Amino acid sequence: MDPKNLLKLDDHICFSLYACSRAIFRMYRPLLDDLELTYPQYLVLLVLWDRQECSIKEISETLTLDSGTLTPMLKRMELAKLIVRKRSETDERIVIIQITDSGMALQERAACIPEAMLASSGMEKEEFNALNQAIKKLMSHVENA
Repeated sequence: MDPKNLLKLDDHICFSLYACSRAIFRMYRPLLDDLELTYPQYLVLLVLWDRQECSIKEISETLTLDSGTLTPMLKRMELAKLIVRKRSETDERIVIIQITDSGMALQERAACIPEAMLASSGMEKEEFNALNQAIKKLMSHVENA
């Protein structure tokens, strides 16, 4: 096989995923701007809407974000009264993040986001879900390589 054929930009999955990711972030931006949230803050809220509280370590592992990225963002979210940070009663080294009533109130306003993203994708729900599962499978294989 000709090595030049292996180096075509359009054939690189990393570029396709990168370009698609950037386009998806642009689609999220106006929806999240209405909520006065950044995309990473939205991800933290998705975790907390499901669990109500968890440690910084749990959030870090779930979102694959390091604590150096999370800590300043969580401080800003606390200033915005979306979350409360507190030390664990059993181990003061552990910081627990709890969602506030204000943070929970955003859940209802954010409920339109998944539907808007699906509509913007031009895909059927089943096709969209299958793509998401394929990306998760790829990520699992890449992380374990």
